[in-house]
Amino acid sequence: MPAHRLRSGQPVEITTVAERPHLAHADIDVGTWPEFMRHNRIAETYFGQTVETFGTTCLIATVDGVPIADAHAVQLSYAGRPAFPSGGWEQVVVWAFADARRGVRADATCALNISVARDFQTQGAAALMLSALRQAVASVGLGILDAPVRPTHKQFQPRTPMTTYASRMRADGLPVDPWLRTHVGAGGQVESVAAASWVVAGSLDEWRSWTGLAFDRSGLVEVPGGLVPVECDVAADRAVYVEPNVWVRHRFSTA
Repeated sequence: MPAHRLRSGQPVEITTVAERPHLAHADIDVGTWPEFMRHNRIAETYFGQTVETFGTTCLIATVDGVPIADAHAVQLSYAGRPAFPSGGWEQVVVWAFADARRGVRADATCALNISVARDFQTQGAAALMLSALRQAVASVGLGILDAPVRPTHKQFQPRTPMTTYASRMRADGLPVDPWLRTHVGAGGQVESVAAASWVVAGSLDEWRSWTGLAFDRSGLVEVPGGLVPVECDVAADRAVYVEPNVWVRHRFSTA
């Protein structure tokens, strides 16, 4: 991949994990991440395997040899399946690993995340990783990179429907949300909303431990970092978070 530089001018090396497998499970301090988001059962089952199964479309970035960002994308086939499924992140992960087990030839990729160490989060590293991910996908002969995007600023408007939020544009025609704007600026097209992309379910005690909130009344509970409220049912001793994401499709020429 070509040389990359952060906004500070500092050089950053971005390669696939397949090229630097010793960095596959690098620990990158991304700062505060809502604890409840770490309890998605699909992610717990599959995410750690992504770098081994799909190393050619997973990336690692380093500055002076120290990992400062990573990106993960799975490879899958949409043959006989709907594009932009309402199950979003969870659905494509299940499909991708099922295809890998059966040896199904991929015709697309889907980005699962781009993470940047907190000390580099204002240096344009996320945009560099997205650009490099597009290139990596093209290099393996695939021309589609989908992404169930988690809009950065949606957490500040948890009661706003995702369809409404995602449709908001600036005067220049780009999305108001900065992460959606980065995707569109890189060549992506907003397609639809994945209504149930990331689900977290747990007992009320679990939610209390994850958030520090009381969870003592049934109804909608806003939690820090949540894009939508959590649905709490005191009688059933359970609460469920169903996060919508925004489907963005990147199309480009292959190598």
